[in-house]
Amino acid sequence: MFPSKPLAIKLGSLKLALAAVRRACVLTDSVFHKLVKNETLTKDDKSPVTVGDFSAQALINTIITRAFPDDPIVGEEDASDLRVESGITLRNRIVELANEALTAELKQGDDPAWGIGPGATQTAEQIMDVIDRGNYGGGPKGRMWTLDPIDGTKGFLRGEQYAVCLSLIVDSRVELGVIGCPNLPIDPSNPSLGKGSIFYAVRGQGAWQVPLTEPFSSSPKRLTIPAFTNETLNLLESVEKAHAKLSFNDRVAELLGITRPPTRMDSQAKYCSLARGDGGVYLRMPTGVGYKEKIWDHAPGSVLVEEAGGVITDSRGEPLNFGLGRTLGENFGVVAAGKAVHSRVLEAVQKAKEEEALAAQNAKI
Repeated sequence: MFPSKPLAIKLGSLKLALAAVRRACVLTDSVFHKLVKNETLTKDDKSPVTVGDFSAQALINTIITRAFPDDPIVGEEDASDLRVESGITLRNRIVELANEALTAELKQGDDPAWGIGPGATQTAEQIMDVIDRGNYGGGPKGRMWTLDPIDGTKGFLRGEQYAVCLSLIVDSRVELGVIGCPNLPIDPSNPSLGKGSIFYAVRGQGAWQVPLTEPFSSSPKRLTIPAFTNETLNLLESVEKAHAKLSFNDRVAELLGITRPPTRMDSQAKYCSLARGDGGVYLRMPTGVGYKEKIWDHAPGSVLVEEAGGVITDSRGEPLNFGLGRTLGENFGVVAAGKAVHSRVLEAVQKAKEEEALAAQNAKI
């Protein structure tokens, strides 16, 4: 039986996304080993993260644009700094790296019609133009892609966790998410298997893990969030204190009776870890008033968690709204967990918020 037309379109988009994320992971890993470890950048080159971000966005945007020229892209970077005279050194480095990735030999799942493979070199102007395809403002209707070429910049610089994150949104609903994690252990219980996986989910088709080197594996691992007890439950949270209110998380863990220490890592690798059961709750509460989460930071992870049998909401229990533009608007915080514990986690979050508000009120008296 052939898949329905909408499903066939999504599966075609998945094939492209897997190939694009694989190439971007190879590119960013190369940037780390060539530029971060060897520290070969000059002052004019700016940081390796900047070089990797722009190069990976140019690569992925080229592939999307060739395959789906009418699909807009919500990306993190724009090329304005590269178009001025002071950006020429950085621009030349990015063009070199992007073309190196675009012209790499074709592998299983690649399609030369996407503008990749030997001979697919792009000019500097073409590279800058395709980077700027990521300037779309978002919205409630139609197809659009979200891209974070290097999510977890400090983790990237430390040689720890970072992710290449790509999603497809249709009429405000995330239909497809792909997250490449070059440094995440394939199986935490078996270090000998090494590192590097791609996690993906198609709405209604489950959540899966494949080796980074073989994203079109014929035997992907299906992901299901396990049922946790108080003894086995723990929090997945950010390393950086600026990214999440870790003291608040400690209070939530106390209210839940959690005794295991939190697992801290950068990037949407936390969503991947939640989906396969490395931790039981992903909690991200904003550290400042007025902060709005970017949609590219949560779209791929949200569908991955849902397809693995989890629930994701803001701290009020409201669904995340990906149709408001480039941010999640008034969604306050992110609470993701398995269905069996999400409501209990949400109650603890709201209790901790009430305590926090009362303490603030008493401090004013």
